[in-house]
Amino acid sequence: MITTRFGRDPASQPPDLFLIPSAAAEFPAPVVDLASLSELKERIRSVLLSRIDPTVAGRIPRAVLRREIAKLVNEIATEDRVQLNKLEEMALAADLSDDMIGLGPLEPFLDGDDITDILANGPSDIFVERNGKLEKTAARFRDAAHLVSIAQRIATAIGRRIDEASPMVDARLADGSRVNIVLPPLVLNGGSISIRKFPKQVLTLDMMVRQQNLSPELARLLEIAARARLNMLISGGTGSGKTTLLNAVSQYIDRDERVITVEDAVELRLQQPHVVQMETRPPNIEGVGEVAQRELLRNALRMRPDRIIVGEVRGPEAFDMLQAMNTGSMSTVHANSPRDALYRVENMVMMANLSLPLRAIRMQIASAVNLIVHVERMRDGIRRVQNVTEIAGMEGEIITTRELFGFHYRAERLDGGIEGSFESTRMRPDFIMRAARLGLQKDLLEALGIGEV
Repeated sequence: MITTRFGRDPASQPPDLFLIPSAAAEFPAPVVDLASLSELKERIRSVLLSRIDPTVAGRIPRAVLRREIAKLVNEIATEDRVQLNKLEEMALAADLSDDMIGLGPLEPFLDGDDITDILANGPSDIFVERNGKLEKTAARFRDAAHLVSIAQRIATAIGRRIDEASPMVDARLADGSRVNIVLPPLVLNGGSISIRKFPKQVLTLDMMVRQQNLSPELARLLEIAARARLNMLISGGTGSGKTTLLNAVSQYIDRDERVITVEDAVELRLQQPHVVQMETRPPNIEGVGEVAQRELLRNALRMRPDRIIVGEVRGPEAFDMLQAMNTGSMSTVHANSPRDALYRVENMVMMANLSLPLRAIRMQIASAVNLIVHVERMRDGIRRVQNVTEIAGMEGEIITTRELFGFHYRAERLDGGIEGSFESTRMRPDFIMRAARLGLQKDLLEALGIGEV
């Protein structure tokens, strides 16, 4: 009888991972040869799962688990009289360990630094966005039940539920990646998992300059805006890089300030030491216990914040966000242009308080928001800041704006890249006096390409 066990160090290698000893008599070799490696994998999987305690497996380092599973894979293959080389054993062990404690076929894509999105459209169609371009992969789940099992593992890890009664959830992974899950009956393909990865290293504005997301002058302008405690709204479409830019700009918040963040699923990665991160809570199985962004925003005002950062405003909480914007607050919003961002905030405020006249809403927006930074993902896959627009006040019933910076498209290269430049409009901003109080007036004028007056 062959028994596979860990060493006797209970902290890292629990001795009882493999509960059932292997024996050729208990698992006789098949009468016929296995037709393919996939059939062998299923054979090994079923035997392996009958011998392993998954609760113990989840508590040990992944590398240790893979080594021990590789040993068991070798034993089972020997029992079945199937020869596997070392690379095949390790690949199969990695696949099986990903199934047990990871995200199954999605797990390998989490380590790719060039991958920003992982999209599973049912068990057979898995796409990734690599360097800004979508591509289909050869990975797949075994079936719809396998996809649902992985989805439930993700939701359970942060105390949320996903099932037929509650078939849609926002969640996050241990590394901070954002996850959206939709299961039947809301989708017809067996289930959908969408993962938005974030860089392991938090991007700075300098790094974004090297990636052509913005110019050095534009980066300096955003740095000054953050230091001068302007209220900023970062707008853009889905996957345009709003949160990444918000993280980069937030690095210029003074380390002595108290920052409160409000998000549906925590994804901001602020570097300051004094940060309180709050996350909404969905209703429980009885339909009670929900805590929405509006409630968190109201509570944030009682927490003595120096700055409040809302991960994304998408509904009636826009009204509370405007009320909460004191100095240096930031948020993101889905919009197609700076003017569209204003319209969307306006509409969201009306959702919260229909009795307010339109002029009053616009005056509230004009007094609360100082700067709109609009970002887009362009055809070449690069996310670029398209506009930096200052809110200049009201003229009659209209919010007036002043564009300070813009990206000017020139041509598309043969390799698909886009030629263009970030250009200042050389307009003198209203917040120049704020910059002057910090000794940054000269830097601001230089960033905008205008001389002192």
